[in-house]
Amino acid sequence: MSSKKLNTNKVLSWNSDILALSSSSKPSQSLIKLQNDGFNKVKDLLWILPLRLQSSPTAQKFNMMNEGELFLGKAKLISANFSPSYGRRGKGRVQLFNATLMVKDQLSDEIINLKFFNTYPGFQKQIEAKDSFTFLGQPTLYKGQLQINNPKLDPPETKSSTGMLIEYPTVATVPGRYIKGIIDKIPDTLWEQDVDFFETRLNLPTNFQTLIETFAIMHGKRRSNAQERIDAHADLVYYEFFEDQLKVLARKQGNKAKAAPKINWDENHFKDFLALLPYELTKDQQAVLNQIKEDFAQGHPMMRMAQGDVGCGKTTVALLAALMVVKNKGQVALMCPTESLALQHAQTFRELVPHGTEIELLLGSTRPAQKKTIYSRLKTGKIDIIIGTHSLIQDSVDFKNLQFVIIDEQHKFGVEQRQRLSGKGYGAHTLIMTATPIPRTLQLAQYGDLEISTIRTMPTGRSGIKTRIVSASTYEKYLSFIKTRLSLGEQVYIVAPAITESETLDIRNVEEIEKEYKQYFPEFRIQALHGKLKASDKQEIFEKFSDNSIDLLISTSVIEVGINVTNATVMSIYNPDRFGLSSLHQLRGRVGRGSKPGFCFLVANQKVSKDSMDRLKVIEQSIDGFHIAEADLKNRGEGDLFGISQSGSVTQRKVASIFEHFDIFDRVNRDLVKITREQAELVEVILKQLNEDQKVSSTI
Repeated sequence: MSSKKLNTNKVLSWNSDILALSSSSKPSQSLIKLQNDGFNKVKDLLWILPLRLQSSPTAQKFNMMNEGELFLGKAKLISANFSPSYGRRGKGRVQLFNATLMVKDQLSDEIINLKFFNTYPGFQKQIEAKDSFTFLGQPTLYKGQLQINNPKLDPPETKSSTGMLIEYPTVATVPGRYIKGIIDKIPDTLWEQDVDFFETRLNLPTNFQTLIETFAIMHGKRRSNAQERIDAHADLVYYEFFEDQLKVLARKQGNKAKAAPKINWDENHFKDFLALLPYELTKDQQAVLNQIKEDFAQGHPMMRMAQGDVGCGKTTVALLAALMVVKNKGQVALMCPTESLALQHAQTFRELVPHGTEIELLLGSTRPAQKKTIYSRLKTGKIDIIIGTHSLIQDSVDFKNLQFVIIDEQHKFGVEQRQRLSGKGYGAHTLIMTATPIPRTLQLAQYGDLEISTIRTMPTGRSGIKTRIVSASTYEKYLSFIKTRLSLGEQVYIVAPAITESETLDIRNVEEIEKEYKQYFPEFRIQALHGKLKASDKQEIFEKFSDNSIDLLISTSVIEVGINVTNATVMSIYNPDRFGLSSLHQLRGRVGRGSKPGFCFLVANQKVSKDSMDRLKVIEQSIDGFHIAEADLKNRGEGDLFGISQSGSVTQRKVASIFEHFDIFDRVNRDLVKITREQAELVEVILKQLNEDQKVSSTI
């Protein structure tokens, strides 16, 4: 971003550009970094909440310290012991030190140890130059004695204007101390003016009268006690949930206000399409298709999510619905999160669609000349079904008559991305698919604008999957089993969390495992696959594996979704603790898809923690994707589970957590029903504004 000259004499408001906080005509790099990360207005900075905010302690005697409570002490150095340790900087190793300082209280005769871990050599010189100092930290109990780990020595001034100790997080690589400096530049007069967010225009039942009062407490701009800070945090959770639910309601109402093409569902044609399938539909697949049929006839855009376990047949449902749209002279777009999945879908669709149906593939790696041809054929309507990645939402992609949008693995996309694709058609219908079952709480929070369909029944003829955790003591036995399955003519997947060796993490990688397995099994055909390969190379490898020309495929999680080779019976996952439970379940779903039983091995590092091992046991003991998704939500939180903010905003999910604050979320939804009734006119204005904002953001 280029710097621009600022008018530093301009009166600031909460809606001012954050660059206006610069004290000179040239904005600081910290402000530019924050702006590039989505903090555009001064009021956006309010959501960067302190990591810690507490009353400033006064120096006390050592015997007054309590475990876990911030303590300020005055120390006289008795002795210092330094022991070497090693770390990495870039590609090289650097020598670090662990230090134990024995110190005496300057206010009494008490003695305590201060521990420091992984310090740089300069720290030793710093300590040797000191005779006495102050320190600030939280005591912990070690072998029956209190000690303080990594305290701050002679801590710099960290107080707010009210005397509260305050510490901010690092945001967009901007250190917390710089964040504090930026927030301190907000004039005191602004902290007396309420901030304008959508929800502040409504009369909400919160602990404090204004939102700015809540923020002032959280940022230490107002002296407060512990209970007031707890109440202020609860208010921010409430405000955040309320704003999110307003946006969900706005999307739902805005969608119903749109006109959409009605898709004629001719039963004779539908039977012809069913005849193309080499299998019969399950009861749940038929039920979801009936729901889609009804949605197509309503006259406003369908917004439906089809969720179901790995291998339940969601893609078949999407294909049949797509063929009905094509029969009605409409175009279909299928967007996938990875090129590998797009390639697999293209192969599946081409094998099943009627003769004459034009299918094309558009990827980031597609050659420019080929892209130009595809753009032209899409715009003239010569392509019926386009399958691709994020490339589909580029400005250069235009359709003649886009009527149906399918989004696979929706948690890899944000709301704005799906809106940009559906916005390329006039009232296009949207079907979102996910093999990560959405817990009921998240359905309400993030997908309240969608109708939810669930496929629970699985296709017949599958033998199921057995899962086992592999430890160092059972590794040889595991390798023997792999050799047996390969000898039977079956195929094997091996998944690693990285492509190459990591300088900082003790994890297995594709290149290392490929060498290892070629030594173990020289008589078998072994191939590596990862995201850095060209699309054409990946496609060739997929085809060879599908044709049984490769026995053992070593890959990253690029094969997590969409790969369907019924002869593959073994899935081995190295360092499974590096994956979420839902990702492990997805990977496991690549095997056991035919008449032969499937086997999944979780090859765990011997250093794996007890908590991680407990998580892996959930996968070992259950094949129910819904149970696993709930467990993943509890273990990782909804942000980690889905990997991307569903609103597309970098400042979303600031304090609120569905799992931690469900009671507040439930209250917000009950209050929203009451408020939309009692403050109907104002709510209508806000919803209209939200819809306008989302239209603008979806076209950026």
